[in-house]
Amino acid sequence: MLNLEKMRSFEWLGQTLASLCWIVSVFVYGYADGNGLQMSNGDWLQLAAASCWMVSNIASILPNGKS
Repeated sequence: MLNLEKMRSFEWLGQTLASLCWIVSVFVYGYADGNGLQMSNGDWLQLAAASCWMVSNIASILPNGKS
């Protein structure tokens, strides 16, 4: 069962929203010139960092398996 109390916390919501905005911004800037998706190595690293942050936030609300 998900940790709903943590999901409702200001910190978790803020970090999750920030990581989502970061992910979206990578694609917005990638399409900015109008020639399709153009991403540099740095853009891929930004996407990887933002995605890791999002996965970490999601993992923090999953049950840890301890009884």
